[in-house]
Amino acid sequence: MRRILRLFRPYRGRLAVVGLLVAASSLVAVASPFMLREILDTAIPQGRTGLLSLLALGMILTAVVTSVFGVLQTLISTTVGQRVMHDLRTAVYAQLQRMPLAFFTRTRTGEVQSRIANDIGGMQATVTSTATSLVSNLTSVVATVVAMLALDWRLTVVSLLLLPVFVWISRRVGRERKKITTQRQKQMASMAATVTESLSVSGILLGRTMGRADSLTKSFADESERLVDLEVRSNMAGRWRMSTIGIVMAAMPAVIYWAAGLTMSTGGAAVSLGTLVAFVSLQQGLFRPAVSLLSTGVQMQTSLALFQRIFEYLDLPVDITEPRKPVRLEKIRGEVRFDDVHFTYDEKNGPTLTGIDITVPAGGSLAIVGPTGSGKSTLSYLVPRLYDVTDGSVTLDGVDVRDLDFDTLARAVGVVSQETYLFHASVAENLRFAKPDATDEELRAAAEAAQIHDHIASLPDGYDTLVGERGYRFSGGEKQRLAIARTILRDPPVLILDEATSALDTRTEHAVQQAIDALSAGRTTITIAHRLSTVRDAGQIVVLDGGRTVERGTHEELLAREGRYAALVRRDERVSSAAT
Repeated sequence: MRRILRLFRPYRGRLAVVGLLVAASSLVAVASPFMLREILDTAIPQGRTGLLSLLALGMILTAVVTSVFGVLQTLISTTVGQRVMHDLRTAVYAQLQRMPLAFFTRTRTGEVQSRIANDIGGMQATVTSTATSLVSNLTSVVATVVAMLALDWRLTVVSLLLLPVFVWISRRVGRERKKITTQRQKQMASMAATVTESLSVSGILLGRTMGRADSLTKSFADESERLVDLEVRSNMAGRWRMSTIGIVMAAMPAVIYWAAGLTMSTGGAAVSLGTLVAFVSLQQGLFRPAVSLLSTGVQMQTSLALFQRIFEYLDLPVDITEPRKPVRLEKIRGEVRFDDVHFTYDEKNGPTLTGIDITVPAGGSLAIVGPTGSGKSTLSYLVPRLYDVTDGSVTLDGVDVRDLDFDTLARAVGVVSQETYLFHASVAENLRFAKPDATDEELRAAAEAAQIHDHIASLPDGYDTLVGERGYRFSGGEKQRLAIARTILRDPPVLILDEATSALDTRTEHAVQQAIDALSAGRTTITIAHRLSTVRDAGQIVVLDGGRTVERGTHEELLAREGRYAALVRRDERVSSAAT
């Protein structure tokens, strides 16, 4: 609760204004029953029309002032609540942006989306109205009880006898709803993940080509059915008990009349008609804020489940962070060195990389080859700090990449991976993601270098063409060339090409390779490749197997050794011959 309250700390000034409005509104509202008593006990019996008119006007003004104050406090409290939700959404998104790549490889996308959309969205009523409702109702209850005591303390005691029971009931209901809400939000996250995966372009293609559309629909229906059950349970949890409270509160005027009549019949002090009506009016006025206060308590307990799920993400440890005093390189030469690098994803599965020692001089080229699962891509991802080494170091221009600021790394290293990702936006917007202030001429030059300009120009909307969800309006080769153009536009000193030409046909691959060769001049290039034809001219070739360096040298040197590399080359040649 303390942590939740801290979310409102930046807006305490506005909340103070809300508190003043609430207090003023409650005090003004309490005055109305007292004016009603004077009307019934004095103005009407004594025929004082002037006093009657004044009191009636006072009751009307009370209603007007209370309404105006209510509108103002709703405006301010809603604004504060929405700002708190904005702060939460932004904080969660920023936290996720800092998470290592490994987090996203083990977390379903729909789960992440559900935390931001469903969980924070579910807090809306709590953060926008609960604080105001709590202060408003609490103030109203206190003011009303004080006024009731001023009218008749005996009737007040009768009215409040069951209050502790009501509080106990509401707390039990709140605990039940909190437990169900936790289950409901998990189910909503699971359903969101199912929708995200099965209704993406890839999911639809897979489902239809495998003939699993009906099966996926049934699976979704089952997920939805479980959510229906949890929603019903959540809404009905404690409903009968809360209804009992409502019945008792609604019956209290009859109890008050009975108690007043019984007191008078047994010789007790008489209660005037005006006092009795005013008291019942106050008691009825107490009913709404008291029930609302109990309901607010239930809602707050329920919302704790949502806050806990959000705080789980905010409390996730961030493994990859900037040092307190990061090093910033203004001019980057591009020398990359792997110094006795060890890396492990999971201790249970053993090391992925062991004892890697490689130096790539500034402007030099390194090709990393080897069988699938040998650690090629993992090694390249250590340079831009998508992962951090378990032991050893990776340096850029002699500085450990863990000591560099993120901006330097982003400027220094460009990555074109085998998993090409394009936003659902125009071609120009996708390219400008690398350089927001790029001119049209720069876009064209980058596209020409990547051998994709002619295709873009042939489209009806040219560079304004929407690429579609994940770029599915373009072929695999076209998407790959767009990704290369995006990296060319960024113009980094260090290039990492992770199977960058894997989706291209032989003719296009040759053209793009020429563009890459031209781009690589004077830049450090690290190439991960299965097609060894793309790395023959690399200044240094390293063969990985089982996370270890088993061979290194130039293409000619490695062929002469008749080792692992030579075997890989012969395999490639057999595959190429079979394909032709």
